[in-house]
Amino acid sequence: MNSRLHRPLTSISSRRGYITPRRAPAANTRQVTELLDKHASSPPRPLNLSALLSFGRPLTPESLLASVSYALEEIPKRLATRVRSIEALPFIVGTNPYVSNILSSYKQSFLWFATYPTPKTIEENANFAEMLEELVEIHANDIPTMAKGFQECARYLSPEEINQFLDGAIRNRISVRLIAEQHVALSRAFQSQEKACNFGVVNTITSPAQMVRMCGSFVSELCEATLGASPSIVIDGYPDSTFAYVPVHLEYILTEILKNSFRATVENHSRQSPATRAQSLPPVMVTLSPPPRVTDSACRSSNSSGSNSNVSTLSNFYSIRVRDQGGGVSSSHISKIFSYAFTTAGRSADSDSNPDAYDYGDSGDGGGPYAAQHVGGIAAIAEGVGGGGAGQGNLFGEITGKGLQTGLGTIAGLGYGLPMSRLYAKYFGGSLDLVSLEGWGSDVFLKLRCLDEAGDSAI
Repeated sequence: MNSRLHRPLTSISSRRGYITPRRAPAANTRQVTELLDKHASSPPRPLNLSALLSFGRPLTPESLLASVSYALEEIPKRLATRVRSIEALPFIVGTNPYVSNILSSYKQSFLWFATYPTPKTIEENANFAEMLEELVEIHANDIPTMAKGFQECARYLSPEEINQFLDGAIRNRISVRLIAEQHVALSRAFQSQEKACNFGVVNTITSPAQMVRMCGSFVSELCEATLGASPSIVIDGYPDSTFAYVPVHLEYILTEILKNSFRATVENHSRQSPATRAQSLPPVMVTLSPPPRVTDSACRSSNSSGSNSNVSTLSNFYSIRVRDQGGGVSSSHISKIFSYAFTTAGRSADSDSNPDAYDYGDSGDGGGPYAAQHVGGIAAIAEGVGGGGAGQGNLFGEITGKGLQTGLGTIAGLGYGLPMSRLYAKYFGGSLDLVSLEGWGSDVFLKLRCLDEAGDSAI
């Protein structure tokens, strides 16, 4: 393993609960400065979805080497942009130990990419893909770590500045991970030589119904563990329909939406009737609607006749509605629900005593599903990045593992769920909107682009 590829965040805590004091970030070496200037001055090309997918259509030695060349050309540009954006933050923010360590890890990763020789053979690519996969895992908890840093620095930045910075940083992160994970997936597929419905990270027959059941099962366990009850899920519409999408993106979005709906439903009906049991809770309704069409195409429904093979779909978007009876969102909160760090989940102990904490929400009543996952997330920040993991073998370990599986870390309870979900939906040209009927419940409308119908769309 390349000596430069290691876990860079271990200095965040030398023992449980201890955070290193503020200090100025280390100055860049001449090599890093020159490389940053070179790559930051060359704007990254907009990601073209058809080009990204073309590396796996078909998957050949030539297309695989073209994919690694593309990754080594584009990822350093995006990492250089991210490094420069963090360096441009106010000095006092940059000295925060969480922010400072994130900056240091990005610099190390940038240097690794910027100086890595382009593989010329399949064997060289296999070595690169192995190290790339490890690097992706190393950065799994970047978002919760940065979130903690911004909580502590909220007094130095306005909410608008925080939202603008994090929108750019997370979009940048999505693009880097998409390129990296696409190449890792193609490398695995080439080695296994197994035919599948995947073109890298894109699965052409992603089943929303199956994803809803999987995410619902996970969220139900969280809800049961923290509130003692959870609503059921009823799926209607076209449950047998499929479409082309990135499963881990959909998994994250659905998990966040369902957590909100489950928590709101249980807490709303518990207030109305303290003796509420799971059997008396109204279900969360999930309606699935593939694009209107007259033929079998990118998004397929079992109810389609499929006889007119030359007629295309009437729309390129798959729609999902999640409806709950959780009491809706209060008028005082509705304008803030897509702001970073807004949360009605229970505050952590340190946020109540820390005046720097950036939290628009109320104190909540125990936090619902967020309470358990919030503990898992903070543990992952404080310990997991040091290599030990957080609470492995128990509920929190399972939660942390779930977050790492989706490549997003454990961020629940930090207020990043809905804004990040909307960013993921919008990344491919979709949308996420919430309509609240205060006193009754909420509807979340999710519209996702069918990716193999996206053509030359830039992402």
